[in-house]
Amino acid sequence: MTRPAPVAPAPPAPVVAALRCSVCGGEVALQARTLRCSAGHSFDLARQGYVNLLHATVPKGTADTAAMVAAREAFLRRGFYAPLAHALAARVEPEQDRLVIDAGAGTGYYLTHVLDALPEATGLALDVSAPALKRAARAHPRLGAVVWNLWQPWPVASGVADLVVNVFAPRNADEFRRVLAPGGRLLVAGPGPGHLADLADDLGLLDVGTDKTERLDAALADGFRLVDRADVTDRVTFTPDDVRDVVLMGPNAHHLHRNGLADRLAAVTDPRTTTTTAFTVSVYERLG
Repeated sequence: MTRPAPVAPAPPAPVVAALRCSVCGGEVALQARTLRCSAGHSFDLARQGYVNLLHATVPKGTADTAAMVAAREAFLRRGFYAPLAHALAARVEPEQDRLVIDAGAGTGYYLTHVLDALPEATGLALDVSAPALKRAARAHPRLGAVVWNLWQPWPVASGVADLVVNVFAPRNADEFRRVLAPGGRLLVAGPGPGHLADLADDLGLLDVGTDKTERLDAALADGFRLVDRADVTDRVTFTPDDVRDVVLMGPNAHHLHRNGLADRLAAVTDPRTTTTTAFTVSVYERLG
């Protein structure tokens, strides 16, 4: 008989203190395995340690599925995006020792690296995907995970974070600014010029756009100052499994049956596919 997985620890106390009830906005406290506010609203912790504060079903095609999460974890474990994780960790400051919020944390891969560089900090992983947060909640002992739609006002108190991390995820500029303390920093990473271009051409993948950096700067112009920007590039060689995982872990997985993408992926057999990984890492400081 298969034994159930052990119950994961509850979110760290600093994470609970920063959270707010998603119904009334009140403070919450942890009672046994349940978050409760003074108005009586309650949210049970999942066995895996995360808590879901959403009140509505996530529309299909919005959140990462269990299959996408499995592909992401397998791919990231092979180290292809480790240079990006290291670049993020290298840009933190020692004084960012309170709360780090990863907006769109996925499995917690990047937040784990950031927390390892900040031994006194606690991390809050926000993501709309419960399958991803099942893994994130166990990724680091100083991490708590909450299911939430990043486009909605976050169930987080104002001014509680020293650092917000945002990697390949929706960018809610108003909430970035609200949850950061004055002088807090925002660390954003996205695809750089030429990212996986060889694969995109061969497989017909979604276009990531060429003006993402300009649009990011414009979105953050009110309330943030750019303090650092760097490109992180590498030339990598993928096996067929690597090719399938890197495609299946991202938004292309929601469009497998568009124009025969699933068939093209299944037909990948070349034992060595060389392509470029390219990321742009930007650091902003909150003004005011």
